[in-house]
Parts: sequence; C-alpha cells; structure tokens
Amino acid sequence: MRLTILGGGGFRVPLVYGALLGDHAEGRVSHVTLYDEDSGRLRAMARVLADQAAGIADAPAVTATTDLDEALRGADFVFSAIRVGGLEGRAADERIALAEGVLGQETVGAGGIAYGLRTVPVAREIARRVARTAPEAWVINFTNPAGVVTEAMAEELGDRVIGICDSPVGLGRRIARLLGARPEDAWIDYVGLNHLGWVRGLRIGGRDELPRLLADDRALESFEEGRLFGAEWLRSLGAIPNEYLHYYYFNRDTVRAYQEAKQTRGAFLRDQQRGFYAEAGRPDPAPGTALAAWDRTRAEREATYMAENREVAGVGEREESDLESGGYEKVALALMRAIARDERATLILNVRNRGTLSVLDAEAVIEVPCLVDANGAHPVAVDPLPLHAVGLVTSVKAAEREVLAAAASGSRADAVKAFALHPLVDSVKVARRLLDGYAAEHPGLGYLR
Repeated sequence: MRLTILGGGGFRVPLVYGALLGDHAEGRVSHVTLYDEDSGRLRAMARVLADQAAGIADAPAVTATTDLDEALRGADFVFSAIRVGGLEGRAADERIALAEGVLGQETVGAGGIAYGLRTVPVAREIARRVARTAPEAWVINFTNPAGVVTEAMAEELGDRVIGICDSPVGLGRRIARLLGARPEDAWIDYVGLNHLGWVRGLRIGGRDELPRLLADDRALESFEEGRLFGAEWLRSLGAIPNEYLHYYYFNRDTVRAYQEAKQTRGAFLRDQQRGFYAEAGRPDPAPGTALAAWDRTRAEREATYMAENREVAGVGEREESDLESGGYEKVALALMRAIARDERATLILNVRNRGTLSVLDAEAVIEVPCLVDANGAHPVAVDPLPLHAVGLVTSVKAAEREVLAAAASGSRADAVKAFALHPLVDSVKVARRLLDGYAAEHPGLGYLR
C-alpha cells in the first residue's frame, strides 16, 4: 500500500511514520512519498525518517519529490498536511489580529479566517489533482483549518476526503481514564465542528458516566480541559468542551494574555523550527542527530502548547499525562486500517453532515463519531445540540461558508463578510481593516477584489 504525504517536509511527519513502523500486519503501508515545495525541508525530514527506520528491516521505503503529480501517482492514501504561507504567515495572522484587539489563533477567529482564505484555493486545486491523477485514493486531511478545508476538498472528492484532528481523541482518552475505563471500551458522545465541539456523555458498558465526573471537583480539575475551564463552568454546561472553546468562553482574557506575551505562538514555532531544520539539514550529519533534534523540538513545542490559555486559567505548566502522544498519527493509522482492510472502527472525524445535525445542511462538514469500514466513514446519529451550542456552531459555520464563497468568487465583499460574521470579530469596520491588513501582508490573497 502506498501513502503520499503532502506537506511532507512538515514537522508532524515523523509522528505518522513512527506509527507506520509499528504496523507489521499484511497489507500495511510499504512505501511513503513525501511531497513539499521546499526541497530543504524535505531533505531534513527524510533524514529524521531514516533515523527512525534504522535497524527496522521492514520499514516503509521513503522517497521525496517536489512534483505534485509524481507524488500522487499510484497513491492509495493521501495525507494533506500543507501550510500555505508557512509559519511566517501564521505569525503575521496573529500579529495583525491582535493589533485590532481580536484573536489571531490559526484556526479560531480572524486568524483562522485569514488562513482559510489563502489555503482553500490551494486545497481545491490539490483535490482536483487527486481526482485526476489518483482517483481511487482516499484523502485524509490534516490541513488547518481542518473543517473548512475538508469541506472545500469534498466539493471535488465527495466522501473520499475525511478530516482528522487529535483534540477530541485526546479529550475522550483523558476522561475515560479518569473514570477508570480503557478509552477503547468507552463510547464518546462528542459533537460539533472542528475545534468547536463538546463531550456530552461517555458511556461505559451502556451507562453514561459523565455525570459522575461532573459531580467531582477534584477529578474535574485533574486533567487539562478541567483545569482550563474550571469545575463550576463545566457543571454549568453539563459537558466537557474541546480545549479550543477556551478562546470563546474566555475570549477577552485570552486576547489580553496573547497581546502581553513576548511573542505569538506562530512566531515562537517559526523561530523554533528554523533552528530544527537548520540542524537536521546540515551536510553529513551523524546518525541519529536529526531524530534527536526533532525529539527535542517536539518536547518543547508540546510543553508550551496553549501556554497563554493556561496562564489565564492560572493552572501553570502542562502535566506529564497531557504531553502523551497518540493523536493524529494513531487516528490516521486506525482510519487507514479500517478502510484498507475493512477493520471496522469507531473514530471521531470530520465528515459531511448528511442530516446528522438538523441545524446544518447535508454538505456541511461536522466533527462527530463515525463508523468506518471499507466504504469510508459514516457519521453516527447524535442528539440535537443545546441552544447555546447551536448559536456557536451555526455562526461559525456561516463564517466558514463565506470563506468558501470568497475563495471561489474572489469577492472582497464575501471575505469581509467571513470576518464580520464570526462571533469573535465584533465589528464590520474591524473586519474590513483585518482584510486590508491581511491582503497587504499575504500575496496569496491577491485574488480578492
């Protein structure tokens, strides 16, 4: 089986390759093609993967290319993990938004909209190239903002594109373990959009154990989301929100913390990864040095994740249990196995709604539990959203739809509407200034007129 990774020079690639190294079953991935426009990043990442594969006789072969059609040809699965504009672009998105007093996070609010506006046209072109060059391939989308990008690619690929995210998986795993259950034995009632969802129940042996957790202050504040939101607010909601909802529920406090930070998250990652690629890309490195550099960089990246949000909540550094790996790569591997081998699985994925949530149309991409088999991912019926969640889900989806419309029409008016309709952008005038600032910064937004 052949896997192509678009954005193959990206920092998360070793997580995926490491998961593949542990899969020895018949029909496993035997060849990985890395595609990236940056040959230097490809060279550095190929060295990391070579270090990972050292001493493993049946490790998947790795090739790298800067030719997209060559990368796609013959692929059974395509992982899309691109970053249009790079981390320099993310840093600019954050800086411009914060100057206007609004959030600039890469998937939430103004930053997510800016990122979507420059990513959707590229994602649509990739989807067209996949449909033409590898029509039987399944596309697994890692590219952020994952919901809107998956929806854009589905216009060309239908249900053969599936979006994944590790946030719901990590949240469900932490709750299950707190309740004394193995995560694989628990049914997680999770519903929403990408980076905008809630765990509303967790069934173990047919019994919903979430109320037991919500009644226990000590248990509630012993895991990352509980510490972020606080026991009182979680009991008020009667649910455990995805960590990204902290940007909504504590928006004013979070914006202030980000404005006061020494540098934005994007700027930190930009500088950090420059150092990693310079070290991993040195001529003739000693065996193991590229992987060691990657490990050090990843540990620092994970330890500082959402640091400003934790500062707002007053909870200090991340706990060891919150640093545990097992996100994107395990979801991706389970998804591939379920489709390629018909090993049926239940996974929380980004898929087309198909009537699952009555407040959204059939083509809207949502994030819900799905049954996965050789025919793809099938969303499971869920209870209706509570009214407070309906408001957030529908307003954010409306903003996403305007991103898709602007990317298709090139209309400045549609792009302004995308910003203005988002619940974290509080003024049409601010929306116009945001677009002006982003258009001046990003050549990739030159299509907007």
